[in-house]
Amino acid sequence: MDGYKKNSHAVYDIKYHVIWVTKYRYKVLYGPIAIRTRELIRQGCEARGITILQGSVGKDHIHLLLSCPPSLAPSKIMQYLKGRSSRLLQDQFRELKKKYWGQHLWARGYFCATVGNVDEETIRNYIANQFNEEKNDIFRIEE
Repeated sequence: MDGYKKNSHAVYDIKYHVIWVTKYRYKVLYGPIAIRTRELIRQGCEARGITILQGSVGKDHIHLLLSCPPSLAPSKIMQYLKGRSSRLLQDQFRELKKKYWGQHLWARGYFCATVGNVDEETIRNYIANQFNEEKNDIFRIEE
């Protein structure tokens, strides 16, 4: 039972590999915006009982490996993380509100896969080495 999580009615090990991009693939996630994005995603995940196993903030995308309780559907996780972060980032950074005048920071779609076809270690290595940097932080920002 090593590696399994428990709640009042279930024992589970559910992991999702998710990626989403900025609208028009604008490279706006850098400096203080990237740091704040990471904070907001961490806060949102913590509030919903989601564990970030690995992650990175690229200039135009977010890449995460998440461990989630069975009560949360991937679509609801994405709706919550993208919606909340978009709204709060645009409120805090005027340049984003100006660039994304339609209030949509993130593109509509996202990628989601369960960990299974590709094992967790492969995804961890891919995310960790995505920018060919050697850092131990499990949720990095592309420099």
